[in-house]
Amino acid sequence: MDRQQRREAAAAYKARRMQGGVFQIRNTANGRILLRHTTDLRGSQNRFQFAQMTSSCVDYALQADWSRDGRPFVFEVLETLTQKETQSEAEFKADLDALFELWQEKLADTPQY
Repeated sequence: MDRQQRREAAAAYKARRMQGGVFQIRNTANGRILLRHTTDLRGSQNRFQFAQMTSSCVDYALQADWSRDGRPFVFEVLETLTQKETQSEAEFKADLDALFELWQEKLADTPQY
């Protein structure tokens, strides 16, 4: 790859629209969930899959159950949000924060970590 191709690839990467959202990691053994939001859903899914493959815990809040129960955890996307072309990164994060708050209210009665 020459210098021009690298510049074009870097520009395309920076210009891409982020896809974030709200997700939960659910313990299928006891029903407890870890509710999170991110600007990079694919990255969060990849981290979860890697943690399962390597038997390492994906989040400190899950550590006790993860160590005791093994791998009864599933990654579930609850809602996705794609960054608009005219939206800044800060505006996108603010929208994700608001979406996360709605899901916190919706799942308030669900046992959580």
